[in-house]
Amino acid sequence: MVELLKQKHIEYIESLDKRKEDYEYWLSEHLRLNGVYWGLTALCILDSKKSFDKDEVVKFVLSCWDARTGGFAPFPRHDAHLLTTLSGLQILVTYDSLDILTSEQKDKCYEFIVSNQLPDGSFQGDRFGEVDSRFVYTALSSLSILGRLSEEIVEPAVQFIVRCYNFDGGFCMSPGAESHAAQAFCCLGALAIVGRLNVFTDSQIEEIGWWLCERQIPEGGLNGRPSKLPDVCYSWWVLSSLAIIGKLDWIDYDKLREFILDSQDQIKGGISDRPDNEVDVYHTLFGLAGLSLMGFDSLIEINPVYCMPQTVVNKIKNYR
Repeated sequence: MVELLKQKHIEYIESLDKRKEDYEYWLSEHLRLNGVYWGLTALCILDSKKSFDKDEVVKFVLSCWDARTGGFAPFPRHDAHLLTTLSGLQILVTYDSLDILTSEQKDKCYEFIVSNQLPDGSFQGDRFGEVDSRFVYTALSSLSILGRLSEEIVEPAVQFIVRCYNFDGGFCMSPGAESHAAQAFCCLGALAIVGRLNVFTDSQIEEIGWWLCERQIPEGGLNGRPSKLPDVCYSWWVLSSLAIIGKLDWIDYDKLREFILDSQDQIKGGISDRPDNEVDVYHTLFGLAGLSLMGFDSLIEINPVYCMPQTVVNKIKNYR
């Protein structure tokens, strides 16, 4: 059986910020802060957090703070967005450095997040108006990290999530759209953060579990929706969702582990979306996160709601 190439994955992640001469490096500015979060969290799972220079990473995160809006941008001089705001906060809390933000900065960050909530409870990602259940999750997770959740924000957000639940047991990006596994995580994760999973009945939870476990194809990998190819990233989106509703064991662990390990690059490290494709840090994180959720390879425990090490999540003040 193929083994998890821990050291090669560490070396691959370490190398990513040393490729500034590559054209691809500059094409990915819009993902840079997310990428730092993906890489740092992957290193945490591999028990190699110190492979990144903490001071340099925190300095970069602060350089992405948008003083105009209060949110975090993916790269200096880019526009702030809810997705990258969450990544910035996740990095800071992982490094136990959230207090490096002043009270004024935290207040502005809070204002940026809540200013993007719409009357129907949904959130737009930024001022350009895209609405997606992903942004409900990122908003509530960010506010949870800041310790700024309130009923006036939570209740309409919960009602929006309920409207994203579909007849087939899946969840969608907005009411009436197609069910997708990543949206299942976003909706269930958001409800878990605010302690509102009880909006669904036991029979509905069963339906959700069945829709999720049916994402596993005979070869072992998981897909995001019916009739699609398997993708390593769903080792996170599906398993975390099942973990949240207490049905993680509805998946064949051994076959999924084999699929993830077969997607490793044996030479340079990293994990791809499926075997023989090019690796990237996104799939490397979510492949490792899936293995951690299943308890394989002596990996550091990942929290299924926040996608951060459990030891980090233990420090977050829970919403009551």
